[in-house]
Amino acid sequence: MASNRPAPEALYVPNDSAEGPDGSPGFAAYATQEPWEEWNPTAESVRPVRGRHRVHKKGGGGLARSSTVLGVGVIAAVGAGGIATAQGGKPPVSIAMPDMSAVTDKLPEAESLPGVGSLISDDSGEDAGTTTTAAAAAPLSSAGVTTADAEQGTTGAGEALRARIMQQAENQQNQADDAVRKAAEDAAVKKAAAQAKAQQDKATAAARAKAAEEKRKKEEAARKKAEAERLAKLAKSFSLPTSSYTLTSHFGDSGSMWSSGRHTGLDFAAPTGTPLKAVHTGTIKESGWAGAYGYRTILELEDGTEIWYAHQSSVSVSAGQKVTTGEVIGRVGATGNVTGAHLHMEVHTSGGANVDPLAWLRGKGLNP
Repeated sequence: MASNRPAPEALYVPNDSAEGPDGSPGFAAYATQEPWEEWNPTAESVRPVRGRHRVHKKGGGGLARSSTVLGVGVIAAVGAGGIATAQGGKPPVSIAMPDMSAVTDKLPEAESLPGVGSLISDDSGEDAGTTTTAAAAAPLSSAGVTTADAEQGTTGAGEALRARIMQQAENQQNQADDAVRKAAEDAAVKKAAAQAKAQQDKATAAARAKAAEEKRKKEEAARKKAEAERLAKLAKSFSLPTSSYTLTSHFGDSGSMWSSGRHTGLDFAAPTGTPLKAVHTGTIKESGWAGAYGYRTILELEDGTEIWYAHQSSVSVSAGQKVTTGEVIGRVGATGNVTGAHLHMEVHTSGGANVDPLAWLRGKGLNP
């Protein structure tokens, strides 16, 4: 950075004839060696101004008076332009100062600034103190103060800001509380809905189970009714083998009296000579003596089932004879391997299997 040339020094030539106002030698003797040129001082060519300067500090007491402000402004202006000092008895150098009148004319009056007019007032005493206190208490700026703040009395900038912050925090807290409450309400609604659905499902399942049970019972009742009707109709075409009897030995009973070790039929104990009847329409397959069975008659039904009548006292039919339901075919007796008068009845299927006569009779609608 280029620096300005140092200011030229004037050659001093004493002139005893010239005298200053205080009797000192005059300055007419300065000789001009070369033409003067304008010198613009810079930071490198001007020494920093040392000394104490009164600087106004910001505080709650208000601003400085207008004269002080003007003085500070002048100092700042001079400091910005630079100050030339005479060193070693050198004569002062002319410095061109800017014209501040154009600027100061455009500045507002100090009295018109908020909270400042009372500070620069020349009044003193009780009125001045009251005015200063009121001005100090008044806000320096009303920016951001809303009508609501003014109505609530929070016209101070800091107080208004604090009130707005508190209001914002309260709103945020209210929003958080609303969110928590809504979440709790939603959870309660979901829980209630789940419980209601569970109860509804349980009720539906119970209703279905009840309906299914009722349906099963109805079907069972219908089946039993149909079976009863079938057996009742079938019973009309079947008959018990005898009457006035007592059931003594059942099918499958075990004992030494039977060669196979178990009883193979159903015994109807009755007095000797009690009539024996054909249980259903069929054909006499065999009739006569049969050893341990005594006198035996075999009735073959249309489906091939054989009904054996044993231990008869007499036989009334012969082989190949057709008989009908309830027709007498013989008499109760005690022939063969017996201990008393009774009818030994056996039932053999068309395949030759020996079955329980009591179950077979019940299957035909009969109830011995």
